[in-house]
Amino acid sequence: MDQLLTLLSADARLTNAQLAAALSISEEEVAARIADYEERKIIKGYKAIVDWDKTDRDYVNARIELKVTPQKGMGFEEIAGIIARFDEVESVYLMSGTCDIALTVTGKTFKDVAMFVAHRLAPLDSVQSTSTSFVLRTYKELGVFVSFDEMDEREVATL
Repeated sequence: MDQLLTLLSADARLTNAQLAAALSISEEEVAARIADYEERKIIKGYKAIVDWDKTDRDYVNARIELKVTPQKGMGFEEIAGIIARFDEVESVYLMSGTCDIALTVTGKTFKDVAMFVAHRLAPLDSVQSTSTSFVLRTYKELGVFVSFDEMDEREVATL
């Protein structure tokens, strides 16, 4: 595994100097490797993890599971591509198990998300059924605790 990618995925704000020191290589080598990763689309972007509950943004997040039936000339890739183009959709995953495709959707209100599912997602020819679960609170996202101001590991109970 590439240690540079591991470091960047943990904290994309590390400077080239910090990365170079951690990897015992030059800053120029770090910059060149990052540029190469970006050009080859290995690094797709950089994003901050935000605790939206601490802001005044109107925001609701939902996980939607779809059962789909591929049509002639339209397999899972094409269906996922159509769904991914909706502005409300943040993530799309091909799944194994009880659903075929899972999405993360964002809206201003619960009703906005429900109307998106009812009027734009469910009517798609390949969609056989939907199951929507609303996120009530996020505790950890992408490996980062977001709903705990200070997490003391002694406070974590084992189940």
